[in-house]
Amino acid sequence: MDTQISNTNKRHAAASQNRVETAELPKSHKPPWGQWLTAVIAIFSVVFLVVSFAEGDVNWNTTGEYIFSSDILVGLVNTVWMTIAAMALTISLGTILAIMKIADNKVLQGISTFYIWIFRGIPQLLQLYIWYNLALVFSNIGIPGLLSVETQSFITPAVATILGLGLCQAAYTAEVVRAGILSVDKGQIEAAATIGMAYPQQLARIILPQAMRVIIPPVGNYFLTMVKLTSLASAIQFSELLYNAQTIYFVNGQVMELLFAAAFWYLIVITILTAVQSRIEKYFSRGYA
Repeated sequence: MDTQISNTNKRHAAASQNRVETAELPKSHKPPWGQWLTAVIAIFSVVFLVVSFAEGDVNWNTTGEYIFSSDILVGLVNTVWMTIAAMALTISLGTILAIMKIADNKVLQGISTFYIWIFRGIPQLLQLYIWYNLALVFSNIGIPGLLSVETQSFITPAVATILGLGLCQAAYTAEVVRAGILSVDKGQIEAAATIGMAYPQQLARIILPQAMRVIIPPVGNYFLTMVKLTSLASAIQFSELLYNAQTIYFVNGQVMELLFAAAFWYLIVITILTAVQSRIEKYFSRGYA
């Protein structure tokens, strides 16, 4: 019996030694041909683009002059404040829709679901046209006999842009906020209810602060997307960055020069907002791996 135990122990020891030796075998170092090939292709592509733009029929001096022109800077300011206004509407309405969709009230769920279905199903450019031409359907907005405003005087290009972009993006944000709320552990919600917290208090103190870790990345991307979506407002004559650039090159014919000037400011704004988004994400991700 002792001999059998001894033999068994020897076999286990030999197997363990073989595993150790196998683990310590040097790995074969193959030349990273794939990385080298990718690097060569990337470098060649960059050089090709730089040479093409340098030798192309583009007056870069004109681009540099118009980057800081008053019309371009006014368009930049309008793009920034329009982005902030549309996103304020997007976030506030999207949060309300998300809460409605997870509520126990079937009517609220139905309203939220219908809203999301409508605004996600219609292209945003088409929504801009609808809001801008709303006076063709409703000549007046308000309560008849008490407060009534002519639609044509109220729905300006700026108002139509805020409504067209903000209301549409709210439908997407609602789903993101709903996913963030559902990601919070139900045990914490139940614990908050046991100590007498009402549901609004649970949302403000327990649910939303923890859900922000899930909500911030996609909503931050929506914010960056909104900066570029404001360019759609050029179709309804809102004086944003692209529209002002188009207005200039329709006169002087310097099309590419003005488009590159507008692209420069879009990149600057996106770069700044990306850095801000990264800091906010780190703040709300504290304590998580």
